[in-house]
Amino acid sequence: MRFGVIGSGSWATALAKILTDKKQPVNWWIRNKDTIDFIKSKQHNPHYLNSARFDVSLLTLSAEVKEVVLHSDVLVIAVPSAYAASSLSGLTADDWKGKKVVSAIKGLLPENNSLLNYHLQREFGLGLEDYFAVLGPCHAEEVADEKLSYLTFSGIDTTTAAAIADHFTNDYINTVVNHDILGVQYAAVLKNIYALGAGIAHGLDYGDNFLSVYIANAADEMAVFLRRFGVEHITVGEHEGEDPLTHRKSPNYAASVYLGDLLVTCYSLHSRNRRFGNMIGRGYSVKSAELEMNMVAEGYNAARCINQINQSLNATIPIAETIYKILWENVKAPDGFKRIEQVLV
Repeated sequence: MRFGVIGSGSWATALAKILTDKKQPVNWWIRNKDTIDFIKSKQHNPHYLNSARFDVSLLTLSAEVKEVVLHSDVLVIAVPSAYAASSLSGLTADDWKGKKVVSAIKGLLPENNSLLNYHLQREFGLGLEDYFAVLGPCHAEEVADEKLSYLTFSGIDTTTAAAIADHFTNDYINTVVNHDILGVQYAAVLKNIYALGAGIAHGLDYGDNFLSVYIANAADEMAVFLRRFGVEHITVGEHEGEDPLTHRKSPNYAASVYLGDLLVTCYSLHSRNRRFGNMIGRGYSVKSAELEMNMVAEGYNAARCINQINQSLNATIPIAETIYKILWENVKAPDGFKRIEQVLV
């Protein structure tokens, strides 16, 4: 497999590091030519994860996304969801023929509130059988420090998902294969909203006792949404069996890609959604928080996207609805969390 990485942020940089640490050549699309020149010269990304060093002999860097797609068999797309459509806009359906796509996007495309797989199918005819997702819990900063992390690779073709995952498995990355391609992506979108809310709570000076109750209720609320969307294997403690070789249980809602990713994104100081929310709780405007972070917090746009999706789904998600109102309808954070206090059990 020849891998291509599309994106140059912290997560894209971490994924490129994982691949090259396994001596896997990588075609890497980076929009900014100055960044390309810097990586070639200094062996690290000047903007993200400075401690992540690269063997540049394994990197083919290009500012032309079409070139990266042309010379790769598997495309790992790791741009912020808000920029995914524009980043791929110069491509045609022919460019994607015979390609496998791995989404490393943890958000919805805001143009039509859709997952990346729906956009690729609609615009380029890419089938779901050629589409996969890679998810955590896994912060880019800990990948750069080579701290043991777990990645879940999901796809309806679990054989190919396992083959792709094998290229990412190394001394500090363990991989898990999952077939719930839609469920894991929606779980990743929702956990960013709840993590942003956890940050708001911290900024409002709520303590650990409250936060634990908040996250437990957020986990339950996320399960309500996923179940309404038709996602299976939501029940904790129930498994369909185990792998006869590894003895791993079949995944359920307690698995790392669902509950684990929610927990780390809500608690970790590496979480950009938590940091963004913390600023909102401390009184920053959304614009001020965006300018200070200089990074995209996926939970901000996700809150609006999920709110719009839920107009037809009609799932009971009062926590996510309140966070949306704080971010998009000018509800004051203290007032919003007084409402949230009343729905927690």
